[in-house]
Amino acid sequence: MDKLVINPMDVTVNARRRWLAALAWGVAGAAVLGGAPWARAQTPETPDALIQRVAAEVFDTVKRDPALRAGDIARISALVDTKLMPHVDFERMTASAVGRFWRSATPEQRQRLMAEFKTLLVRTYSGALTQINDQTLVVRPLRAAADATEVVVRSEIRGKGEPIQLDYRLARTPQGWKVYDLNVMGVWLVDTYRTQFAQEINARGIDGLIATLAERNRSNAQRS
Repeated sequence: MDKLVINPMDVTVNARRRWLAALAWGVAGAAVLGGAPWARAQTPETPDALIQRVAAEVFDTVKRDPALRAGDIARISALVDTKLMPHVDFERMTASAVGRFWRSATPEQRQRLMAEFKTLLVRTYSGALTQINDQTLVVRPLRAAADATEVVVRSEIRGKGEPIQLDYRLARTPQGWKVYDLNVMGVWLVDTYRTQFAQEINARGIDGLIATLAERNRSNAQRS
C-alpha cells in the first residue's frame, strides 16, 4: 500500500509549524471557555472579538492542566469534543479537504471521512500542546462589512522570537460564527490536505482514502 503523507505542517517547513497549528486549533475551538452562554446570546460577538477574548483563557487552561501538557490523548480528545467541535464547521472543513469527490461520497463514507480526519488532526497536533509556554495571541483589526457572512480573522502568536502568522476563516451560521479553515505561517490547512487527499482518491478511491487514514491513525495510536 502506498503511504500517504498527511502531515501538512511537516511538508512545507518543519515540525515547528505542527505545534503552532495546535495553538490555532486550541484558540479556534475554545469560545465556550470564556463568559456565560446567556451573555453571549444576548450580545453576539464579532468573530475577531470572540477569538481575542478567549485566547488568553485557552493558553491558561492548557498551562494549568497537567494532562493536556503531558499529551494525554483521552484528555485532548475530550477537550476537542466539548470545546472545539461546537465552534468548528467540521463537515465543511472535511468536504473542502476532500474537494469535488465529496459530492460522490455516500452518507456513510462522509461520516467515516469526518471521523478519521478528526482523529488524524487530534493525534497529529496533540503533542504540540506541551509546547505552550508564554505565548499570547494578538488579533488584528477585522476588515469586513457588518453583514459579511464569511471573514478572515488575522492574528499573530507572540512570545519569544519572531511573531507567527495565524489566520482563521470563519462563516456565519444560525449557530454563530464557526471556523472552517486556518492558516499557519502562510499555509492553509484545508488546501494542503486537499492536494494529498486527491492524490489518494485518484489512486484508490474514497474507500482507499478512508483506509489509509484509518491505518495512519492506528499507527499513531500505537506510538503514543
